[in-house]
Amino acid sequence: MKKIALLSLAAALLLSAGTLTALAGDSLTPGTTAPGFTLPSQDNTPISLSEYKGKWVVLYFYPKDATPGCTVEAHNFQRDLDKFKAANAVVLGVSLDTAGSHKSFCDKESLTFKLLADPDRKVVDAYGVPVKNFGTMKFASRQTFLIDPSGKIVKTWPDVDADLKNHSTNVLAAIAAGGK
Repeated sequence: MKKIALLSLAAALLLSAGTLTALAGDSLTPGTTAPGFTLPSQDNTPISLSEYKGKWVVLYFYPKDATPGCTVEAHNFQRDLDKFKAANAVVLGVSLDTAGSHKSFCDKESLTFKLLADPDRKVVDAYGVPVKNFGTMKFASRQTFLIDPSGKIVKTWPDVDADLKNHSTNVLAAIAAGGK
């Protein structure tokens, strides 16, 4: 338990402090076709972007399971999950954590939407999400992509930390505005 608390504290401190950032490439921009992917979810079920054709997809990248900012972000998406469903939208979270870590996080925090494991950075790199390094630990930056029902990225939030508390509400407003 102490190890988890220390790791959480270390992650929180380094995510708020400047750390080295490894860029995978330029982040994708509105108008780009969203790259397809298949990743395991918290229950080890493979989830593919193509399963959600015809729906809005909120694809959010976050640093680390069970850290303070990531928990706030996940709770806000969970709070608004019925609103997303009513808007024909699905929420998918992606981090470099394992499916097992996601399962523990979802169980502890009562999260019911899919968290996807990308420890090999395939999707993080495909979407150009910067990765922060702290020694041997790596964390995806907090970014969100809104994908329309046809599979195009229509809006991005490259700096979610700037308004983390209102992020879920802002994403819902963008869906209501047709992705604007």
